[in-house]
Amino acid sequence: MNKESSVENYKNNLLSHLSSLGWSNFFQSALVALKSPVGVPARVSGARKNSFLVTDGRDEWLTTVSGRLLHQDVELFPAVGDWVLVKDSVITTVLLRQNSLSRGASGGRGKHMDAARQQQVIAANLDIVFIVCGLDNDFNVRRIERYITLIYNCGLTPVVLLTKADTQDSLEDFVYEVESVAFGVPVHALGFHDESSLQEVQAYFADGVKTAAMIGSSGAGKSTLLNRLVGKELQRTGDVSAAVMKGRHTTTERDLITLPNGGLLIDNPGIREIAFWESGDGVSSSFADIEELATGCRFFDCSHTSEPGCNVLSAVQSGELSEERLASYHKMKRELWYASERQHKTADRLEKERWKEVAMYARSIKKHGKR
Repeated sequence: MNKESSVENYKNNLLSHLSSLGWSNFFQSALVALKSPVGVPARVSGARKNSFLVTDGRDEWLTTVSGRLLHQDVELFPAVGDWVLVKDSVITTVLLRQNSLSRGASGGRGKHMDAARQQQVIAANLDIVFIVCGLDNDFNVRRIERYITLIYNCGLTPVVLLTKADTQDSLEDFVYEVESVAFGVPVHALGFHDESSLQEVQAYFADGVKTAAMIGSSGAGKSTLLNRLVGKELQRTGDVSAAVMKGRHTTTERDLITLPNGGLLIDNPGIREIAFWESGDGVSSSFADIEELATGCRFFDCSHTSEPGCNVLSAVQSGELSEERLASYHKMKRELWYASERQHKTADRLEKERWKEVAMYARSIKKHGKR
């Protein structure tokens, strides 16, 4: 075999291994578009404190980040799921992302809770995002609304997984409650020993090489679900506490796991805060019922707070729409507005404008009377 044939065989072999990790024409085009690429392609499979694990489909090794990347924007810093170029165990380049799941960094919901100042990329290049919620003290429909809005806002596809289903007798009630706020979003209830429900999750990886990420609170059952999908214990899991009916949190790192059927799943530590980073149409997608009601309002720019002829407020009065859901809608609309303004205004200026709106709203109530 001549040298030229050997090189060609090496490239084909490498491409085959990369394809098993989700390499596609999109990333090939991103690589070709680089003026002076340095290194070979690999996918980030794990994030550690000061380093990253990467894999080329054959081997996995530990890397550091080049000094140039350390001083670039956070958005260009490697995240689990990224495709990167690696030379001598150093990540030199992060290839163009197809998408990313991002939030405002933890701690961004304080005094200026609607204006998180730093981005955290949870995972990159995803096909699906599983929202994992335990049917115990972890269950919170308002939090599920926020997860769905966050995912839609990033242009991604959400799926709700309700774990610990066999701890509840009235399972249908929980599923109905989630479906009532998750319009068009698949909802699956998973028991600890229910193989049929596990097969429903596995079906999401059946068509080609799919990459999914799991997000949810600590102890929601993400690691247990991962272990069941893999068929062995990869992540340590804590017993469910009888006192709080909640699993003990064990996952502390982000990892990209290859499933037996060829799919890829990113396990994430529990998320305490769900702050928005990017502006987008996440609210329109996750609150489609309110958006539909709004088409019947008297005024085109109705704020659904105090205007006469507001179809949304009428729905609240009639019981068709809950006050809690409308309040959640207003809260997330406000947060996304802050996100869209973040790049142009300081948090202090945004806070002044917010209180100006509050004052105008108060005067409106005083003038027209509270509905």
